[in-house]
Amino acid sequence: MIVERIWTGNAYRNYNYLVACPETGEALAIDPLDHGKCLAAAKHNGWRITQILNTHEHPDHTGGNAAVVAATGAKLIAHHRAGSRIAGVDRGVKAGDVIKVGKTVELECLDTPGHTMCHICLRSHTEQPALFSGDTLFNAGAGNCHNGGNAEDLYTSFVDQLAKLPDDTLVYPGHDYIENNLRFTLAREADNEAAREMLPEVSGHDPATGRVTTMAEEKRINTFLRLSSPGVIAGLREAFPDLPEQPDAKTVFVKLRELRNTW
Repeated sequence: MIVERIWTGNAYRNYNYLVACPETGEALAIDPLDHGKCLAAAKHNGWRITQILNTHEHPDHTGGNAAVVAATGAKLIAHHRAGSRIAGVDRGVKAGDVIKVGKTVELECLDTPGHTMCHICLRSHTEQPALFSGDTLFNAGAGNCHNGGNAEDLYTSFVDQLAKLPDDTLVYPGHDYIENNLRFTLAREADNEAAREMLPEVSGHDPATGRVTTMAEEKRINTFLRLSSPGVIAGLREAFPDLPEQPDAKTVFVKLRELRNTW
């Protein structure tokens, strides 16, 4: 499996992805908002985009669909309940469905509601595990729930699915927010040395060549995966004095997401 991460350079700091089969040159485009860069990258590499996957229905992820389809004839894939929100869906997928790219790439669909209620993450079935996480899991952060989402569902997606992925899984999110997310981690857990050590590495970095984290690193630097940390809970109690003495993980997650909304 070959992964081409495409930095759009737009105000929303989107990443687009091409996932290609090295044997056939067939490629899947994930959220190809910047259709010009995606098509140019495919041409440069000698690949044919045959499929598009939208992780969810927001325009900054679907906006390039029509242009890529027009240029390539690619089939559009999205969550099976997103058809009314995304125009031209050819295949609706559910949890456990597999997207095959060429002869060598298989990507398993994870149904991960929270950021929106029709959100798909992709997990690779390859020697090097990878997760294409859209706006569910960011490097060092979690998606917001402002536009049709739900924080409790996002918590369930994190705890029941993403946190259980192998530690060596590479995390490829839909946006570059890592610097700001690390600063939020340190604001919540000042003694988090892993986050403190990584921050200078990504401060002012070039997102086009920036850091790709693993799930093992996420468990050290991502507040939303550190729900039982005494430091996180103590810091949270400063913001929410009525927090129970031993809050459950869901309460910690939801309160963290509430703080992140205005941080």
